[in-house]
Amino acid sequence: MNKKFYKVLCLVLVFVLALTGCFAGQETSTPSTSGEQTGESGNTNTDAKILRLNNSSEPGSLHPAKALGTHDSWVIEHVLEGLTRISADGKAEPAIATKWDVSEDGLSYTFYLRDDAKWSNGDTVTAGDFEVAWKHLLAPSTASQYSYQLYYLVGGEEYNSSEAKDAETLKALEDAVGVKAVDDTTLEVKLKAPTPYFIELLAFYTYLPVNKNVQASNPDWANDASTYVSNGPFKLVEWKNKESIKIAKNDSYYEKDRVKLDEIHFAMIEDENTAWQMYRNGELDVAYPIPGDVLGQLVNSDDKEFIIGSDLATYFYNFNTNRKPLNNVKVRKALAMAIDRQTIVEHVAQGGQQPAYSYTPFGIPDIQGDFQQNNGPLFSEDIELAKKLLAEGLAEEGMDQFPKMVLLYNTSDGHKRIAEAVQEMWRKELGVDITLENVEFQVKIDREKAKDYDISRAGWIGDYVDPMSFLDMFITNGGNNDTGWSNAEYDALIANAKASNDQVQRMADLHAAEKILMEHMPISPIYYYTFPYSQKEHVVGAFKPAGRYPQYQFADIVK
Repeated sequence: MNKKFYKVLCLVLVFVLALTGCFAGQETSTPSTSGEQTGESGNTNTDAKILRLNNSSEPGSLHPAKALGTHDSWVIEHVLEGLTRISADGKAEPAIATKWDVSEDGLSYTFYLRDDAKWSNGDTVTAGDFEVAWKHLLAPSTASQYSYQLYYLVGGEEYNSSEAKDAETLKALEDAVGVKAVDDTTLEVKLKAPTPYFIELLAFYTYLPVNKNVQASNPDWANDASTYVSNGPFKLVEWKNKESIKIAKNDSYYEKDRVKLDEIHFAMIEDENTAWQMYRNGELDVAYPIPGDVLGQLVNSDDKEFIIGSDLATYFYNFNTNRKPLNNVKVRKALAMAIDRQTIVEHVAQGGQQPAYSYTPFGIPDIQGDFQQNNGPLFSEDIELAKKLLAEGLAEEGMDQFPKMVLLYNTSDGHKRIAEAVQEMWRKELGVDITLENVEFQVKIDREKAKDYDISRAGWIGDYVDPMSFLDMFITNGGNNDTGWSNAEYDALIANAKASNDQVQRMADLHAAEKILMEHMPISPIYYYTFPYSQKEHVVGAFKPAGRYPQYQFADIVK
């Protein structure tokens, strides 16, 4: 590891360890005068400050109840705002809620909302907008994949998992959910158990509000720019399917004077080389992801535009445990043990990533020290043992050889290069014949949800800075458990950790749960992400919190 990168990585780790909570935020401003707005059709002022980004993929949804990934959230974070937000120092700060009270037992929260927050259509943002948004997300009919994120609320899981069909029963369950608008500016929340990271979690997009009147009159409001209603620094003004998204300064936003950019334009370019060339030509102000061969050069350069941001994320492969022979733990372990992770991070990914031998990444505080460091490696690479386990596993499934299977990944030069490397490792070391298939990001997600895949590329960014943000996704039938894996002991440990106010016991349960996860290997961790990106020097006032893409709510362009 070169000295320059080692220093950068150390600084990143120190920064992440200093975090007390998640991400999602907006903060930092620089003096400037914003340009003239032209309204809904985009800005024609040649002096307008327009930031150009690449979102890479078409969003699956820009509704908080339906959003699932960064291709959704990067836009959402700029147009909607929650009770709290994450500032440039990585800590939760008041946003729509100006303050809150917490009961001594940590089970009851009372949030006091600002009275000057407006929706882009002129409506006042009320406590009822949060109550409606959260209950809509939990409604069984919404079928939100992220509904479990609101199971912290009293009655949240009971309502969401109900199979009742009659309206009366469903209404009773909905009314029992622990969120209530006392009046327009007071929101009461009741939790099942003390949740130390709850204030940080409120900044995550699943907890964002919706305009209750718009939601009632037009349930499809989030599908089109002409009907989209925002309460954040920007508003959605144009959405061209699979082409681009434009957002413009929201003059109804209560801190509009802090918003210096007139517009942000998101392209949807999957090919990293094309996007990089656009960045080099000045057609984009930010480049991410960066092509692997370019990244290898930038890491060892003095390029002032190149930034290695902190991240709270793990790159891994899903195994569909419903399909033979991937239903056999020995087969899954064999595949995981035959991947040379050091070669991947040094010669393929080339962004300063670290090989992953457990699931939770660095940067999550434990009772003492770092959770991942305290874990230590939970499995190792061992070709001879992998061969032995593969032979035993296939025999147990009554199979003479490994069948032809497909590794699914979303279109990206980086994902392709990693998939090709793993494909060759499996062929060379295990004699396994794997075919590669690339699809659009949303198509990949849809197929994973339908269990229509064999092995798939995946990545997980922490929603908040706690091991639970990574581990609770693999509970039985969890909304983001795309593997089909189920383990009663694992489920119990996660449930106990969620219900406990004893931090020592809670962390012990989470460590035990991760050991079970790695013993059963429904996923194969590959590496812990960094976030290497390039940003033009004329972009100022942005920040990159751990677990989020760069945030430009209060950024500026200075030329």
